[in-house]
Amino acid sequence: MSEHPSGPALRTRWRETVVRARAEGAGPDPGPYADDLLRRWSEPQRRYHTVDHLVAVLDHVDALAAHAEDADAVRFAAWFHDAVYRPDRSENEERSAHLAELALPELGVDEARTAEVARLVRLTVGHDPAPGDRDGEVLCDADLAVLAGSPHDYALYAAAVRQEYAFVPDAAFHEGRAGVLRQLLGLPRLFRTPLGYERWEAVARRNLTTELELLGA
Repeated sequence: MSEHPSGPALRTRWRETVVRARAEGAGPDPGPYADDLLRRWSEPQRRYHTVDHLVAVLDHVDALAAHAEDADAVRFAAWFHDAVYRPDRSENEERSAHLAELALPELGVDEARTAEVARLVRLTVGHDPAPGDRDGEVLCDADLAVLAGSPHDYALYAAAVRQEYAFVPDAAFHEGRAGVLRQLLGLPRLFRTPLGYERWEAVARRNLTTELELLGA
């Protein structure tokens, strides 16, 4: 498998986050951990949950970082939130959180921050952080920002999601996808940070509504 163009820059970003987060300032080389994560994000069953998605989420976290209580915990959560991803399984978030709980202490990240990262990863099941959960708001906004793409980019996103679920018959996929769209549209706000809400809310709701209509739901 060829190297993703963002691979070297991502490894640098990972190393910088690990170095900042270490409780004692020392620990094993972060490089192999980045390599393992990037291998996971590059697995062949992925069409949307790819390295490109990881880059986009990390970039959005950086843009929203001033809102976070612990921006580096959110960055770690971005790295881990889809590290385990099988479209035919329902426990991806839990397994991804568990991976973070194993890896981060080995790297020298303290117990409290590790627990926060795992909590954030689990939060991506429903993307519905509690009021005042600033780290959760940043991660969920960053993960959902794809919903506010241009019509062309949103169509590419929706098509990639369908490709990940190619094993599901059309009727069943349409029913399940419509349920996800309705759940998102039913949230009082898709985006909880002030910047995210201002930039993305209206466009995302329009895209979701359009997709729901195209599904005939």
